[in-house]
Amino acid sequence: MSAFLVERPPTSRFRAFRRHPVVRFLVTRVLAGLGTLVIVSFVIYAATRALPGDAVEIILGRNATPELVAELRSRLGLDQSLLEGWWNWFTAALAGDLGVSTAALAQGNTVYVADQIAGPLTNSLILAVTTLVILIPLCLALGTWMGLRAGRLGDRVASQTMLVLGSLPEFVLGTFLIAIFFAWLHVLPPLAMVGPAGPLADPSALILPILTLLGVLVAFVARQIRAGVIESLRQEYVTMARLSGIREGRVVRAYALRNSLAPGVQAIAQSMQYLVGGIIVVEALFAYPGIGQTLVNAISLRDIALVQAIALILAATYIIINILADLLVMLLVPTLRTAGR
Repeated sequence: MSAFLVERPPTSRFRAFRRHPVVRFLVTRVLAGLGTLVIVSFVIYAATRALPGDAVEIILGRNATPELVAELRSRLGLDQSLLEGWWNWFTAALAGDLGVSTAALAQGNTVYVADQIAGPLTNSLILAVTTLVILIPLCLALGTWMGLRAGRLGDRVASQTMLVLGSLPEFVLGTFLIAIFFAWLHVLPPLAMVGPAGPLADPSALILPILTLLGVLVAFVARQIRAGVIESLRQEYVTMARLSGIREGRVVRAYALRNSLAPGVQAIAQSMQYLVGGIIVVEALFAYPGIGQTLVNAISLRDIALVQAIALILAATYIIINILADLLVMLLVPTLRTAGR
């Protein structure tokens, strides 16, 4: 029998792999993401070039002699056309060269932007990842609990509480938490004083920023999971599982919760996208030395190269989160994987 078996040619296996819906989806989304990044990078570069006033003269101040202005404009590529300057900057950024700090050049120093943002970017990643590590299990547990008790007193109280929290801006909620934990209880510092060892050396600096971010995000994510659980519990397969004698806990875990994860994943992805921008407000409020605080300082100093680099990193992060979230939803929902076959 084995003599009649013909091994599938490698090219056929590669063709089948290439035609797989998940592979096609991923390739399409990655290409679309790259195209979006190209467009966004041009908008970032053009916007910084279109700032009112001569940025070089503003940075140099009283030292703005014609020779220094011409030299700095040349080093920043401002003497090039818009398209030429953008292309040189973007291709260099893709190769890992984010340029040199404009403000440092005005002082006669050479400070590479990559070195300048390494520390703040690490601090922001620690804050964002810690928030997500707490957010995901908390919202899964809370959203499932609310969905199983939909319409009851506990669900109504939790829904109204989260609605209030979700409607508060970050700076309002953060200020309220400072008033409680610093001015009233005297247990936490009002500012995130991070030493050279980083925020993990003194976790108390992370508590208020994390609580502020969680207060804004939990309301949205938990309510999405709650809605998904309620919708799943109404499906016929859940009713059949219950009639078959399967225990309620297993029905919730294996049927209701798993099938409600798709909207939950999308909500978590939107929360991660919020962290890309919302973390800037929280870092500024608590003086947390992250990428958001660095961006605020760079804008005030008119540090063009630093602003461009941070904006490009935030845009790329936003695009990557979108792609990963869509891919995870497709893997969780079988009908999306089989579509187009």
